Amino acid sequence: MENLDNQYLLLTPGPLSTSRTVREAMLRDWCTWDDEYNKDIVEAIRKQLVELATGAEGYTSVLMQGSGTASVEATIGSIIPQQGKLLVVNNGAYGERIGQIAQYLNIEHTIIELGEVVQPNAAQLADIIDNDPAITHVAMVHCETTTGMLNPVEAVCDVVKSRNKIMILDAMSSFGGIPLDIGKLGIDFMISSANKCIQGVPGFGFVIARQDELEKCKGRARSLSLDLYDQWQCMENNHGKWRFTSPTHTVRAFYQAMQELHEEGGVEARYQRYASNQKILVAGMEKLGFKCLLDKSLHSPIITSFYSPEADEYEFKMFYNLLKEKGFVIYPGKVSNADCFRIGNIGDVYNADMRRLIDAIESAMYWV
Repeated sequence: MENLDNQYLLLTPGPLSTSRTVREAMLRDWCTWDDEYNKDIVEAIRKQLVELATGAEGYTSVLMQGSGTASVEATIGSIIPQQGKLLVVNNGAYGERIGQIAQYLNIEHTIIELGEVVQPNAAQLADIIDNDPAITHVAMVHCETTTGMLNPVEAVCDVVKSRNKIMILDAMSSFGGIPLDIGKLGIDFMISSANKCIQGVPGFGFVIARQDELEKCKGRARSLSLDLYDQWQCMENNHGKWRFTSPTHTVRAFYQAMQELHEEGGVEARYQRYASNQKILVAGMEKLGFKCLLDKSLHSPIITSFYSPEADEYEFKMFYNLLKEKGFVIYPGKVSNADCFRIGNIGDVYNADMRRLIDAIESAMYWV
């Protein structure tokens, strides 16, 4: 199987290539007050998201308009009380962004600065928490797409929950593509987005939360439009109604994408496809002489960073344009101290597509 339907494949951290049926789901208009939309689509999505995240009792979900970052900001700004303190685990651009959000919102916080190629260390994390009793919440990115690193969520959650702190996981680029039971891990708030591994389109994010912790958040929000508690209450009390204008077409596309995830075989089947895509990608790139930024033990099945060729003639923009002409869009690097680029292998992308990509890259290596 391969995707030959798009003008080019988006091999990026998101938005991603989607199926024709997901795109076609947006061809109908919807009324935000109608039960056919709120009860049959929004409420179904909310229920399915919780079921996808955990088999444990006591979780709920809330959808938020905007980008994935908007949902991260809604969470950080809504759940931490005025006297609370956030510990941010930062080993990439998206961990850094959580720290920026805390700074903008005047939330007391500490940042563990690890650099972009280092995983969090459980012992170091435990030491920081144990020596700062003011810390109430800990936030970490699961898959840091700055490099493609998959962070050790189990070890971090063990430290955080054994010390009775609130665990916030930014699973933007991993939820739906990597098996994860947030109930077993003790995660209190998990954040993701419509246009990632569920393979929907941009327009909203979502938070899956431990309900008893979300219930404590009334009046804490530092923003009207990003009030996570009020949005949840509105959906709970009005059968899925959003407080403000709902991104109806995006929501309907996501409903279709959730059905297609189920038809594929669920998260495990999708994980296997993504993982095999990534293995084909790395093997093919290494055969062409490219080197991975990270050790393979740190790789995720989501996106991979490669060092740029050392040839003087190489220029990323030219390489990018040549690949785009051949039907593939890749991503520039985001690592501060390494010249690299990134290639994603998630979305409606298959093994045959990755093999076509390797052939396209070989023919686009004008500097050789």
